[in-house]
Amino acid sequence: MLAYLIRRLFAAAVMLVVIVMVVFGIFFLIPKWAGVDIALSFVGKQADPAAVEGVREKLGLGDPIYAQVWEFFKGIFAGRTYTGGGDSIHCAAPCFGYSFRSEQAVWPTLTDRFPVTLALALGAAVLWLIFGVSAGVLSALKRGSLWDRGAMVIALSGVSLPIYFTGMLALSVFVYGLDLFDGQFVPLEDSFSGWFGGMILPWVTLAFLYAAMYARITRATMLEILGEDYIRTARAKGLKEQTVIGKHAMRSTMTPLLTMLGMDLGALIGGAILTETAFSLPGLGQAVLNAIKNQDLPVILGVTLITSLAVLVANLVVDILYAVIDPRVRLA
Repeated sequence: MLAYLIRRLFAAAVMLVVIVMVVFGIFFLIPKWAGVDIALSFVGKQADPAAVEGVREKLGLGDPIYAQVWEFFKGIFAGRTYTGGGDSIHCAAPCFGYSFRSEQAVWPTLTDRFPVTLALALGAAVLWLIFGVSAGVLSALKRGSLWDRGAMVIALSGVSLPIYFTGMLALSVFVYGLDLFDGQFVPLEDSFSGWFGGMILPWVTLAFLYAAMYARITRATMLEILGEDYIRTARAKGLKEQTVIGKHAMRSTMTPLLTMLGMDLGALIGGAILTETAFSLPGLGQAVLNAIKNQDLPVILGVTLITSLAVLVANLVVDILYAVIDPRVRLA
């Protein structure tokens, strides 16, 4: 088990370096090759030439590529000092960039909004796992029944309906129609009950989409596993049905679900833009949307980095859970 963990941690470290290199290339190399003035993109088209030249010096755009990559990579772990244009700006570690429009580091913006997005992602994940997996298992066990057909119709609706439609529909019915919720986000430190009440609709709306997908995947996987020889052998030995399903069938079913969960949860932590916009949640998704409107490139760069890191961490956790669920994975 220890050797497996070391291999996975080493692979994650290598992938982290690759992620930083790719993000640097997307935001600095590709625009340069396309003839785009990177300094102008960072400071804005309305800036005067002196300000643009100052940002060019601060970013070191005239330095060799390897020096730019090193400064970018070093800034994430050790901080960075932007010098040029007659002044010096220090960005403390971890430095995910500096917004020359708002004149503040990107990391504090991310840390202020990250808890909202994390709470949205985790809360929705709990709901969609409970209801999606349960519905999928029951549909597989009662194949062809009224429950199976009804659950799959609902699942198809959940997959087909866009998130902004279900979000607006939930607000229209439960906030403006039935007046069950006030539809306002309340910070957790102000009131737990207010925060929880404000998060219920976003959780349910987001979970409805993913629960539908998980129900369909669970049903298909469970039907395939129930036809395996080891399941028939377990039943022939006289084991109780709940033991066959819970101990044998579910263990094999969890492997593809964990793969999906790692990708989905990592992507959601990066920013559920549509859900946060629909319910006016001050998370990373809304930060990205505002940055796009204001053409604030450093914020977009910072959210891109934290999104990539979230996917990396989520998949590392999934790899570890693989080894717990299926010991054969440790030999891979």
